[in-house]
Amino acid sequence: MNEFFDVLVFGAHPDDVELGCGGTVAKMVGQGKKVAIVDLTRGELGTRGSAELREQEAHTAAEILGVKTRINLRLKDGFFQCDLDSLLEVVTVIRKYKPSIVLANALADRHPDHGRGAELVAQACFLSGLQKVETPDYPEIHRPTAVYHYIQDFERTPDLVVDITDYEKQKMDAILAFSSQFFDPKSNEPETPISTPAFLERLVGRDLAMGRPCGFKAGEGFEILRPIGVDSLLDLF
Repeated sequence: MNEFFDVLVFGAHPDDVELGCGGTVAKMVGQGKKVAIVDLTRGELGTRGSAELREQEAHTAAEILGVKTRINLRLKDGFFQCDLDSLLEVVTVIRKYKPSIVLANALADRHPDHGRGAELVAQACFLSGLQKVETPDYPEIHRPTAVYHYIQDFERTPDLVVDITDYEKQKMDAILAFSSQFFDPKSNEPETPISTPAFLERLVGRDLAMGRPCGFKAGEGFEILRPIGVDSLLDLF
């Protein structure tokens, strides 16, 4: 039996969602929307920690965000491609949960998995609406209304910004659930570009900078590959 969700949020690695759009996820859950997180890989190539530890951290982070369902497709970290097998894996998930919208990785970023993850999910959203694409477990077609790409390491110009003023702390708490990956003064793991205090400070600063032009204390930006349609300009502010 299908369990339908308002939103599916995809990340190439556990912690991508928290870093890129954790405030937006927490806000949607707080507004009563059904949200599920789908991690494409286990992040097994990460310098710090292990795939098993990151899986535990991912579930803790999901609880902090209020997300009840989080799954991992176990594609190969660093090596997955936008190929037939991977596309069908993602199409199957989309048809199973039938989201209205999908959030996905940045269109281009420092980590090549992020851009590949964006392409994989965007293509799968389109293919999911084609009758002749067969997924035996969930054969009924479904195409989400829109795919929004959150912004990650590279600075990019958003097409829209979500106000996360009241959810910034919840977002940071979810990020810090990944204690193996981010700054921990007690850790003996090798230092990486994301394990320094400066990285976390930059995240907070980016949210402040993203929100400022819109009059928000903190915001998260998204890109979309098609025009944004509205019924009236008065719907925008």
